[in-house]
Amino acid sequence: MKNVWIVSDCIVSPLGCTTHENYENILHDKSGIVKIEPGSFSNTSFYASCISDLSGSADSSRFETIAIEAGRTAIGTYNPDQERTIFILSTTKGNVEFLSSSPVHPRLSLHASARHIAGKLALSQSLVVSNACISGVLALITGMRILRSGKFDHALIVGAEVLSPFIIAGFQSLQALSAQPCKPFDKNRSGITLGEGAGAILLTTTPEAIKAHPVVRIVGGGLSNDANHISGPSRTGKELSIAIGQALKSASLLPQDIDAIYAHGTATVFNDEMEAKAIAHSGLENIPVNSLKGYFGHTLGAAGVIETIIAGQGLIRNEIPGTKGFSEPGVSSAVKINAKTISKKQENILKTASGFGGCNAGLVLGKPEN
Repeated sequence: MKNVWIVSDCIVSPLGCTTHENYENILHDKSGIVKIEPGSFSNTSFYASCISDLSGSADSSRFETIAIEAGRTAIGTYNPDQERTIFILSTTKGNVEFLSSSPVHPRLSLHASARHIAGKLALSQSLVVSNACISGVLALITGMRILRSGKFDHALIVGAEVLSPFIIAGFQSLQALSAQPCKPFDKNRSGITLGEGAGAILLTTTPEAIKAHPVVRIVGGGLSNDANHISGPSRTGKELSIAIGQALKSASLLPQDIDAIYAHGTATVFNDEMEAKAIAHSGLENIPVNSLKGYFGHTLGAAGVIETIIAGQGLIRNEIPGTKGFSEPGVSSAVKINAKTISKKQENILKTASGFGGCNAGLVLGKPEN
């Protein structure tokens, strides 16, 4: 089976415009979450991680601009062969603000927006992955599978999301927004904090062709659906555990081979409880677990890409970032929530994700085989 390597990556968020800036700010316990006063997004104040100086251009929206910026940095000087590279866009809302334009803007369509972004990155083949909040992890699994099929040698995965009145109103209607910065897995958690940002990852099965020397691989992935509720997750966690089991099996690993878990950790009452049960059910209750939502907010379709990039950095550095906002356990399963950054030698890590409609995903990253 072909190795799928992470060649390079980039995060654009309120914490910085490079992976390095974002990771260092996390290590220094800095968060992009601030109080947003009533204005263009909502008639009421709320907490979010918002890029205040992000603006669109004459031919690209805010959403497209941030996706292009992240993708361009990830490609860097590698110059992968256009005909052997697939561009995969991960998002849940894309240019949803175009709903208010009259006539409706043609790039309200996610596929049209993906073609536009790909063109700006000098790529001609594009694909959209939009499956609620597992979109980013699913896009990486999709990229891994496409590259292993041999149809392409390289894949640029870009996850991007920006805030809009439509998104804010939607989560307010569900009464899902926290009245304070989110507290993943904490006893006093009360809901999510939204965020905007973009993450881009360049994958390859032929690093020598672009003169790259990668040190992190995508080694396995798994998917499931619990079919519990349109917006509420399973109460048992067994279905996410199925996805975790698939990911481990496809990576030829056992639970004891995992050194860290980067959870979805949205800080809603039901998600964190379900995820903790799934981790315990998978035999991973003694593995350090974190959530990065306290730093970035929930970036929806971009979350899986952004958080996988941070996970890859932690794997390289043998560090596990903490869970900002967590202080007292608030889930029934005795999982090992990581409050502060710790040092730990690592070979393989697990990234999990869950989303509306009952979708679940697990992704395994690993260092080169000895």
